[in-house]
Amino acid sequence: MSTKWALSSCLFLSLYFFSSTAAATGDIAAVIEGFMAKQFPGSHSHMWIINSADRPALNEMVVDLNTYVVQRENQEANESRFLLLIVEGRLAGTQNIPLDSKTDCKSESA
Repeated sequence: MSTKWALSSCLFLSLYFFSSTAAATGDIAAVIEGFMAKQFPGSHSHMWIINSADRPALNEMVVDLNTYVVQRENQEANESRFLLLIVEGRLAGTQNIPLDSKTDCKSESA
């Protein structure tokens, strides 16, 4: 009886942690997709890649993002790079940065 309880508990905890991780990842993707829709309205297609992400606080995340956008069919993709500040699951700020620049997304006190 205790073995079944232990296995059930482990299964429940595994599913709980997996679902919370998946939800957090999905929220970031939704924020980025919202940013892309506002930044590049009417584009034919787009793709984005997260270069890095930093959590200066529990409710904040700084995302270093490369974007590839095709404005019209049969055109080459334009590449851009942005820093996104996400606070409490919402986009709080953006900054366009040069493609080849180095970023230091650490807090000022560090």
